[in-house]
Amino acid sequence: YAGPIVRRPMGLPITAGCYSAWIRTRDCSDALAIEGRDFMNTPPLKTVRFGGNVVATLAKFKQGDTSDYELLKHQLADPDIKDAQIINWLQEFRNCVTQLSKDHEQLIYLVLRLPWLGRSPAVVEEYLAFLSNLVSAQTVYLRACLKMVVSNFTPKRVKICEGGVDISDSDDDDENLPINFDQCHQALQLIARYVPSTSRFLMPILTENFPFVQKSSRTLECYVHNLLRVAVYIPSLQRHVLELIISRMLKLDVSASRGEIEEVENAVQQQEMKGEQEEEGLFDMDVCSVKSSPAGTNVMVHPVAERLDTLMVVLLAFIKDMCHVNGCLDVEQTKDLYKDLVCVFDKLILPTHASCHVQYALFYLCSFRLALAEAFLEHLWRLLQSPSHPAVLRQSAAGYMGSFLARANFLPVATVCACLDLLVPWLHLYIDSQDSGSRAYCDIMLHGPFYNACQAVFYTLIFRHRSILEGDMKKGLAYLQGLNLERIVMCQLNPLKVCLPAVTNMFAAITRKYQLVFCYTIIERNSRHVLPVVRSSVGGDCVSTNTNPLDSFFPFDPYCSDADEDDFLRGETPETKGVMGMTPGSYESHLHSPSSVGSPPIAFLQRPF
Repeated sequence: YAGPIVRRPMGLPITAGCYSAWIRTRDCSDALAIEGRDFMNTPPLKTVRFGGNVVATLAKFKQGDTSDYELLKHQLADPDIKDAQIINWLQEFRNCVTQLSKDHEQLIYLVLRLPWLGRSPAVVEEYLAFLSNLVSAQTVYLRACLKMVVSNFTPKRVKICEGGVDISDSDDDDENLPINFDQCHQALQLIARYVPSTSRFLMPILTENFPFVQKSSRTLECYVHNLLRVAVYIPSLQRHVLELIISRMLKLDVSASRGEIEEVENAVQQQEMKGEQEEEGLFDMDVCSVKSSPAGTNVMVHPVAERLDTLMVVLLAFIKDMCHVNGCLDVEQTKDLYKDLVCVFDKLILPTHASCHVQYALFYLCSFRLALAEAFLEHLWRLLQSPSHPAVLRQSAAGYMGSFLARANFLPVATVCACLDLLVPWLHLYIDSQDSGSRAYCDIMLHGPFYNACQAVFYTLIFRHRSILEGDMKKGLAYLQGLNLERIVMCQLNPLKVCLPAVTNMFAAITRKYQLVFCYTIIERNSRHVLPVVRSSVGGDCVSTNTNPLDSFFPFDPYCSDADEDDFLRGETPETKGVMGMTPGSYESHLHSPSSVGSPPIAFLQRPF
């Protein structure tokens, strides 16, 4: 296969259709039965055919005689059809493929439904040859061929009924899945080779066949894995495939908040600890082990979290393998992937409120090289300062920028300071433009981007002030004093009244410690008033409400955090070393953490199914 991540060859080699060679090499029951069969003393096998050949049958059908035609359709639909029959039929259809017009649509659909996957190499070879001939001679069947292939991107559905309730889902125990998927992709590559417009017809089919997000983790994992494989050998679809996958992942992400997931996981841990205590004695104080999930597995108990983690592992493994060839970063491929992910970020992730996990795909990619991280920060900065963008997107960009600066421990201090040197002067200019005007009062609806940018600066300093000060305290203090944070805090727009209390209190403690700003007088004054946020729909004074649009989330807070691992969540001054950014090294350790899916990152196409 084309592309750097396709490393697994397809099964046995396929040679030119030599049926006798197939009989000698095929290791299955019907081949052995043919070899050792006593023809005179055994009944005929199912390879016996009725009616004429396909060419003659089509000719009779054209003349109005449909008896042999219907018989042919019946034999093609036989669930017990043998390899020899399939090969024979396909060879005949190939010889008359130019006659298979739209009039024979039902017949072609039966041929496309032949059980060719997982069969002998000879059957697979003949079927692929038939597909190639069919799409070349009769492009009217292109969509049908593509639908047939894509329908095999997930395990077959197994019907299960318990207590009168249908709980059918995918067959997770099918050992032939890797081979079947390889053969599907071989078929798609052949079709794409013979029909250049394949990508235009394929993407809608991939979208239509995407499993419902409440399907099993296994079904979603297989489908997403196969979508990403398509993006490897049809690069023009990479952005569309990523957009499709991320849009579905976002539905999962926003359907369960981080708090809800942690509550479920903690409840299970407490139940397991209680059960262990009851087993070993209620007063046995030596019991201290806590399992992450039932049976001690690394599987999330929350069903949505488990599906999302499974898909995140597949997506991050794809990103890693697309960007690295033989362990070295491929700059050009990484740049192309970055551009596609940023486009998807702008279109889907940035406007989505309260997504907690999916954005880490871009965070992980940026950790590969500093230039990528700086390009992402510059992109966010342009969004924030551009008045042509909606205020809600500018506010979201500020949130992402602050969270990235605070949490990405692969960013050097110089980059952090460079971004602060952009954000802080912009805040001062904004204050200059408002202080003398009629709108110089606290109102989130009027000054939303300003308040989010303030919170981004405060949040960044909470996590990065130690890095700025260490090494040369005098120089670091001079830099922080030069930011003139006091003017921002004391301005009439009153950002401390709008920022989240956790951020405000932590920022106040740090700035007092280093005598940069004294915030507590303002905080106490603000606490006596209700926060005005929304303007009256008919104009006039602000309407007081307790709803704060900034009370949302920090997009790059730890993906899988423990309260003991994040100082900020505990209300303590965070240590720089405690910041849980995700780097290439920490990604591997993340995958082994209690709240992550159980499989470690491995070569994308070598992931076992």
